[in-house]
Amino acid sequence: MPALKKTAMTVISAALLSTFVVSPASAVGKDASDDQPKPPADMSKVGGELLGRAGTQVQLGPDAPVLPKGLTGRSWIVADAESGEVLASHNPHWRLPPASTLKMLFADTLMPALQPKTQKYTVKDEDLADLGEGSSLVGVKEKLTYTVHDLWLGVFLRSGNDAVHVLSAMYGGVPKTVDAMRAHAEELQALDTKVVSPDGYDAPGQVSSAYDLTLFARSGLQKADFREYCSTAEAQFPGAEKKGKRESFAIQNTNKLLTGAGGVDPYKGIAGVKNGYTTQAGNTFTGVAERDGKVLLVTVMNPSSEKPHAVYDEAADLLDWGFDASGKVTPVGELVPPKSADTGTGSGKGPAAEQGKGEGRNGPAQSPKATASEGSGGGGAGIALGIAGGALVLLAGAVFLVNRRWPLPDLVRRLPRR
Repeated sequence: MPALKKTAMTVISAALLSTFVVSPASAVGKDASDDQPKPPADMSKVGGELLGRAGTQVQLGPDAPVLPKGLTGRSWIVADAESGEVLASHNPHWRLPPASTLKMLFADTLMPALQPKTQKYTVKDEDLADLGEGSSLVGVKEKLTYTVHDLWLGVFLRSGNDAVHVLSAMYGGVPKTVDAMRAHAEELQALDTKVVSPDGYDAPGQVSSAYDLTLFARSGLQKADFREYCSTAEAQFPGAEKKGKRESFAIQNTNKLLTGAGGVDPYKGIAGVKNGYTTQAGNTFTGVAERDGKVLLVTVMNPSSEKPHAVYDEAADLLDWGFDASGKVTPVGELVPPKSADTGTGSGKGPAAEQGKGEGRNGPAQSPKATASEGSGGGGAGIALGIAGGALVLLAGAVFLVNRRWPLPDLVRRLPRR
């Protein structure tokens, strides 16, 4: 009988462990090995206590799939974009150089102010004077005129630092832009982030985290224009004037999970958001994707793998896992809402609360049938995200349910890629 009791207890213990697993740092990936940098011991606990722990955090239920093998990102996170539940994480509050993924914060900060997007601006020499050496460029030229729409295409598709600096000039200059980005990061409770340069170019002290980058994406995706630009695969960009006529040239989104460029398999259901690379940051990526009505956000920072396109492969693997694991894991934390988001009492104030009233911050809700080529000059992927009329009525009058839910507008269902 004692032997039978011992066996029974072993089975029960195994079952309990399968429902609550917090993996050590060495369980997934390589950043805990001796030759890799280690995360600090005092990381932020914004979003939950487990998110401040080093290593991989996941709580698997009995039928949940195990995390993908071979993950090498120094930091990553998988979260439900609508409920804000963090399904799994790995050093999500590690403050690391963000590269061009910081442009999500730039766009989320400036886009509401630079309206309408049809307004024109003639570029001055000084607007492009302080671009970092080796900056990614879309091809903005001095003394030529561009619309705000043109420049946002340059930011999102080509990650153009030249477009960032011109938009910053339109906003009032780089110092004013940086101040606004810092204030907006604080409003979003993205407390790991320190902004030094608006374009994400390596700068002393400039850091963010996988957690904060995911907050930026989630906030940006509340805006119709942001959704349009981050999901556009290809567009035409204004070129030189010749014989009184403005030429144009094709630009393609650098997000390879969106375009399938460079031998990367396009990810079914991908809807953006932003990738980046610098010497200090390595490769960084934040993406949003939809499958069977579930919307997930993933961020991967600085994989140590030497495989080509490792950041995209690991992001895709984590998205696959997240879709399979949804409903089978206990969340390890949550994506916090903006400070000004409504708590469900109807008393929320500020831009975040205003977004929930059926419109994005930058204009009326778009029809789910809209495409990126309508009035945009863009094409390819189309608008992967849009606000469906009446979709937010399901919130029963609350603008945002911030304790567990800060919803995205309803997804436009993407046709399967060929």
